[in-house]
Amino acid sequence: MKERDKNKPNLLVINWQDWTNPLSGGAEVHLHEIFRRLTSNFKISLLCTHFKDAPEKEEIDGIKIYRVGSRNFFNFYVPKAYRKISKEEKFNLVIEDLNKIPFFGGRFIREKRLALVHHLFGKTIFTETNPLSASYVYFSEKLIPKHYKKIPIIAVSKSSKNELVKMGISVNNIKVVYNGVDIESYRSRAELTKVPTIICLGRMKKYKRIDILLDSIPKVLKEIPDLKVILVGDGDDLPRLKEIVRKKKVEKTVKFTSFVPSAKKIEMFSSSWIAVNTSPKEGWGLTSIEAQACGTPSVVPDSPGLRETVRDEVSGYIYPFGNIEKLSEILIKVLKDKKSVEKMGEQARKWASNFSWDESAKKMKEIILSQIHK
Repeated sequence: MKERDKNKPNLLVINWQDWTNPLSGGAEVHLHEIFRRLTSNFKISLLCTHFKDAPEKEEIDGIKIYRVGSRNFFNFYVPKAYRKISKEEKFNLVIEDLNKIPFFGGRFIREKRLALVHHLFGKTIFTETNPLSASYVYFSEKLIPKHYKKIPIIAVSKSSKNELVKMGISVNNIKVVYNGVDIESYRSRAELTKVPTIICLGRMKKYKRIDILLDSIPKVLKEIPDLKVILVGDGDDLPRLKEIVRKKKVEKTVKFTSFVPSAKKIEMFSSSWIAVNTSPKEGWGLTSIEAQACGTPSVVPDSPGLRETVRDEVSGYIYPFGNIEKLSEILIKVLKDKKSVEKMGEQARKWASNFSWDESAKKMKEIILSQIHK
């Protein structure tokens, strides 16, 4: 152990993936942004799943990473891996990042525990995968109140907090620490495109319901014939989405772009007229806040998590989930007026500046210390 680490509290975070995993998403961005800011206060280790060509053990940004098992069965590897790692290091606190399948750490973790909840799939998981796998996730989530009601829980939004309360977790046991944005990096880096452009960025997963946006395109095209739509991201729903585009004969309008690095993402957000999200529920709309930080108005459904990321008719618009007519109406209204886009983009930037990774990390630090010294 490094000399400077000797007196630091020692944390173990258990999360399904790390941020270098090709399949990582918002939960991993949160993990990286929060905990890399806490390495001056804590010694931090991360237990996560292994992926192709990744080392089993390495240190990145001051966080020691242990990778074991496979993505589909990682939760079954966790107890044994935890026991092995805990023999090497004495942890003061173990943080379970509940994302997909809970780890039910109370069965094997000896140290004090803390849970971190992004969002719960609930019944939406049945739109994503086969009935057997979906049932496994659904009923695993149902066990959360039984296994986590006695430890503090951090939710990334009020929506997630409310959902946990409905499940039977005491409201006094849940604290909200919002996701943040790197407001210095995420800022306008490019001029708006000459033609009206919509960007939809994220994992191409069936439960994200990107088909709702595609269903609105033909109507929008009647009013905005030079419209461009960019879908940015990878995922197993790509073939289906491309088939929808082909059937609707909008190949000249809709372009697909795979994963892009942060600098390119910021440039694409900045040059787009509007960012659209169509998901039925999220823990928090990270890409919505990132877009607004770049001065791009965000259009989101009135879905848990997402509705908290936009000031309706100020920094963007909120529409009823799945309402293609209303979504089309909003898109036409916005894309017809470039000056209004620019004006709303200024308000979007101001709104996004309320969400800081530094502030989120500060709140997380306070909660962790209070649990360690409890």
